[in-house]
Parts: sequence; structure tokens; C-alpha cells
Amino acid sequence: MNEPAGLGALFVSSFLAATLLPGGSEVVFSALLLSGSVSVGAALVVATLGNTLGGLSTYLIGRLVPDRKTDARMIAWLRRWGAPVLLLSWLPLIGDALCLAAGWLRVHVLSATLFIAAGKGVRYWILAQLLAS
Repeated sequence: MNEPAGLGALFVSSFLAATLLPGGSEVVFSALLLSGSVSVGAALVVATLGNTLGGLSTYLIGRLVPDRKTDARMIAWLRRWGAPVLLLSWLPLIGDALCLAAGWLRVHVLSATLFIAAGKGVRYWILAQLLAS
């Protein structure tokens, strides 16, 4: 797979994996890195960007549908810890609920974006380090 096509597939995969839809962008990320068809830096940027935008789409759903049902534990956690809890937005299922609750609770969008991006970026960075060793 050539670099632009591989990065495009990675973006789509990472975006969809961070929405309420199921998906595993780590497989695409790992396959691209192991194939050597893309640089680690490019893969990190593209996967983090796609995953962050996917998380923000779930955040937006929470903003647009204020009566949306969310897990009461996630809401309590977010109210207690604020935007930094979004560092855990990379976690399966819990991360989606956190992003949704953050939107519903009107967590500042810039704070939400920064913490979502940081959490998701670190996850891909750790995966890249594990694949390199």
C-alpha cells in the first residue's frame, strides 16, 4: 500500500474507531508501521488527528442532544475531575461515554480537544514504541 492510501485508510479507521461505532484503528496503525510504508511520525499525526476528530464528533453529539442518556458514573467523574479526565478518552467504550458526557456537560471545547488529543496521541506513541522494540 502506498503512503497516501495507507495514511488515508489510517485516518478513516482512527476516526471511526473513536466514534460510537466499533472499530480498531490500532490494527491499521500497526500494519502500516510494520510494513514500513509510512513513517512513524506521519502515522502518529494522522492516527491522532483522526481519533481526536472522532472523539470530538461524539463530544458534539453530547452538545447537540442535551437530554441524551449517559452513564451517571461518567458524569460524576467528569464533574469531579473536569477536562483532564478526557486523557482516558482512548479507552474502549468508557472513552466514548466520557466524550459524550463532556459535550453534554459543556466542557470547554478547547480543553476537551487538548486532553482528548493528548490521551489518544500517547496511546499511539506507546504502541509505536512497542512495535519498534
